[in-house]
Amino acid sequence: MKHALDKLGMVVIGVTFLLFVVASLTPGAAQAQDLAEFEKRMTEFTLCNGLKFLVLERHEAPVVSFHTHANVGSVDEVMGITGLAHLFEHMAFKGTTTIGTKDYKAEARVMDEMDNLFGQIKIEQRKGDKVDKQHLEQLQKQFEQAQEESQEYIVHDEYEEVLSREGAAGFNAYTSQDYTCYIVSLPSNKVELWMSLESDRFANPVLREFYKERDVVTEERRMMENRPIGRLYEEFGGIAYLAHPYGVSVIGHMSDIRTLTRPEAEAFFRKYYNPSNLTIAIVGDVDPQEIKRLAEKYFAGIPGGSRPEPVETEEPPQRGERRVTVEDQSQPRIIIGYHQTSVNHPDNAVFQAVAWIVGSGRTSRLYKSLVKEKKIAVSVYASPGWNKYPGLFYFSAVPAKGHTNQECEEAIYAEIEKLKTEPVSPEELVKAKTQVRAGLIRLLDSNDGLAAELAFYDVITGDWRNLFEELNKIEQVTAEDIQRVAGEYFTRKNRTVGVIETVQTEN
Repeated sequence: MKHALDKLGMVVIGVTFLLFVVASLTPGAAQAQDLAEFEKRMTEFTLCNGLKFLVLERHEAPVVSFHTHANVGSVDEVMGITGLAHLFEHMAFKGTTTIGTKDYKAEARVMDEMDNLFGQIKIEQRKGDKVDKQHLEQLQKQFEQAQEESQEYIVHDEYEEVLSREGAAGFNAYTSQDYTCYIVSLPSNKVELWMSLESDRFANPVLREFYKERDVVTEERRMMENRPIGRLYEEFGGIAYLAHPYGVSVIGHMSDIRTLTRPEAEAFFRKYYNPSNLTIAIVGDVDPQEIKRLAEKYFAGIPGGSRPEPVETEEPPQRGERRVTVEDQSQPRIIIGYHQTSVNHPDNAVFQAVAWIVGSGRTSRLYKSLVKEKKIAVSVYASPGWNKYPGLFYFSAVPAKGHTNQECEEAIYAEIEKLKTEPVSPEELVKAKTQVRAGLIRLLDSNDGLAAELAFYDVITGDWRNLFEELNKIEQVTAEDIQRVAGEYFTRKNRTVGVIETVQTEN
């Protein structure tokens, strides 16, 4: 629960949920008609403070899924506060001025004291060799005493327990590079309860136990560092990106996490969690007019604010291949990344098709070549980026026993060259599109999945209707498109290579 989604594996985002849309292979007029049918069950409105709601009626069962999408992720951080988006996700479960506390005024006094003491500790620690160790120990002792006192006023997990008692399912949250989401499903007669709790959570948040939760995140960070694959991906990201913040892990740098303060988190909340930067998708057994009435009642009073500016830093063109090696007592592995377009670029659909053809599943080219025929790898995959800003397309392989990263690397390049020089067959292209559809149905066969996709497309692409447009784009991908994209993006100077090389222990 409440862990960062720092995925580098295959990420396939859905484009529709209607079975007859997914089954149809004919774009154009038929899909326009499907969209028109879909729109009959969709209601969207924006409150005066800028908070947007997307409401989809599905009356098959008396349940509702809620998806609060905050348009902020690790990409919006700057050096010094890396990891804050993920840490704030943890804090959003700590309650409000009325939930999670026995005496908020007394608790607030202790939290302010803790902020002051930690500020003094940071100042003292910066002195390095000139630190007054006795004074530092005194400050740390006072800080620990304040932490213990704060526990007297806390009702732990009250927010979650209220929802659980009322039949909540899937209560969770996740942070990505581009956004943060808070999700839950409830019986349809608990809509007003959710409205009351969720509006309170973002109108009157209390970042209680901030420093304790920060220590929890440092342990998550340490766990990542203790995993060879975690170290590889971090080293890989650090050289794949010279300028763009995508190069920093969602969980952040350890030194930043350790020094984050509650006032910094509060400032982060004010900037990125104002209503104009939030979108709420509600899918299930609901009456849209009742949803609108309750939204006005509970959310309209939250003060509005200006929408934060997008990230302006652009990754410069890569001038040559970059490589990094992590030596470890671990199974070898290779990852290869090529800079690619953002999710909103016309070539995004082409990258999806390439991933399915080359590296998705047991019928993909890489699996058949490296695993089944040559037997030089035990696993392979290809994964397109799905980012708000230009990201990376990944290839990866784990060598089989007795084989090497270099063998796998050369075999992957051979398959990439085929994409450039030989048009994919009509059968492969049709199969890839069919696989996309099957994947979409699996992802979107739930209220929760639909809510996630509605919010994603509306925020990241500008309109939830692009669910349908994306399907059109996939249908229009040609063999010539795949050759063009492979030739343009899968080049030596545009790639970054990372490997884990096994080292033997010394006796």
